[in-house]
Amino acid sequence: MALNVETLSKLERRITISVPLQPLEAQINHRLGQISKTAKFSGFRPGKAPLGLVNQQYGDQVRDEVYSGAVEKSFGDAVEESKLRVAGYPNIEHKPFGAASDVLEYTATFEVFPEVKIADLSKIKIERPVLEVSDADVNKTLDVLVQQRVSFEPVKRAAKKGDQINVTLKASIDGKEVESTGEAGIDLVLGEAGRVESFDEQLAGGKAGSTKQFEITYPADHSPEQLAGKTVTYEVTYNSVSQAKLPKVDADFAKSLGVEDGDVAKMKAEVAESLKQEVAKRVSAKLKEQVFQALVESADFDIPAVLLGTEINRMMETTEQNLKQRGADLSTIKLEPGMFEEQAKRSTKLRLLLGELINTNSLHAGADQIRAMVDVFAQSFERPADVVTWYYADPKRLDEPSALATEENAVSYVLSKAKVTDKKVKFDDLMGNA
Repeated sequence: MALNVETLSKLERRITISVPLQPLEAQINHRLGQISKTAKFSGFRPGKAPLGLVNQQYGDQVRDEVYSGAVEKSFGDAVEESKLRVAGYPNIEHKPFGAASDVLEYTATFEVFPEVKIADLSKIKIERPVLEVSDADVNKTLDVLVQQRVSFEPVKRAAKKGDQINVTLKASIDGKEVESTGEAGIDLVLGEAGRVESFDEQLAGGKAGSTKQFEITYPADHSPEQLAGKTVTYEVTYNSVSQAKLPKVDADFAKSLGVEDGDVAKMKAEVAESLKQEVAKRVSAKLKEQVFQALVESADFDIPAVLLGTEINRMMETTEQNLKQRGADLSTIKLEPGMFEEQAKRSTKLRLLLGELINTNSLHAGADQIRAMVDVFAQSFERPADVVTWYYADPKRLDEPSALATEENAVSYVLSKAKVTDKKVKFDDLMGNA
């Protein structure tokens, strides 16, 4: 086998390979001989047809298969001999196999993986969020739990912020009706997020049995677009007004949270423990985010176009699936590769960096770490043992927990080398409640 390697760009290579055909004839004859043992031809018993007849019927097919195998093997040998790490699949070009005489010559154009160098990790600066869960944090969380269990009771007064109203409404633009609840009433809690504030302000003050008409001019950037910049006239009939009734934090409330004996102190202790676990998760996520960003910012290398394209396609498919699950009309949404390019560049670059870091420092997760990750996955299910059994019933199912455990090893390794300083944070900031 003769070969010649050309450098077309930083990452693109082209190899020209010549494969002698004479050594392949033995493979071709062997395969034809095997076919002749079972091939059926008119006038001959199975296995008795002349080899020339078998060659006439199956020769071209067998030669294509043998020559294709030779191309695949010779390419693999060539990149190994040249110490090239191929990214993606090569583009192979050759003349028709039937036109080859003594030598089969072809070219293979492909990209190689870039040289990935990990920066000096000791120069990376990481801020570790520090938060001690306080009684105030526990009480704030209990307030949220109380709000989630609110009930409403009818009142005869006018509606105000925080009340739940049941209304029927009609909406029109320029005298043309564009929306109507019909006879069915809808429940609205005045002041809840997700609506234009002026709409709820207009709804306040109405009493059960009354009707009110008002106009709302929506902002030019309003979503949905059908209402953007439009003035909408509303006619609202109030069916009922109800005020919020919050449950007391007592034994019954504790039982509703799973504390069987209704011990309020035990309930608060369990909420505190749950918050500590959540804080630990948030801190871990913040650290991982900083480590990943630091790795990406500290490295500079070209990304193979084939890897970038694959990642863009993956992101587009994932986005499309998510939109479908949300009931979006995909005929009105046009996803373009450019929408995902920057994000794809980052994720591809990060994947290459993590691969280099993990392989160089032998950071692959061990069996115990993978099992610990599976146990974490299983905790959220009613029967964790069954979930663990499911994962281990098929080795492929362990790919995700294995990858995540290995990723954690990589993050821990970087943190052990980086300059890590503690930074006190507020509860709401860490939890994203600000």
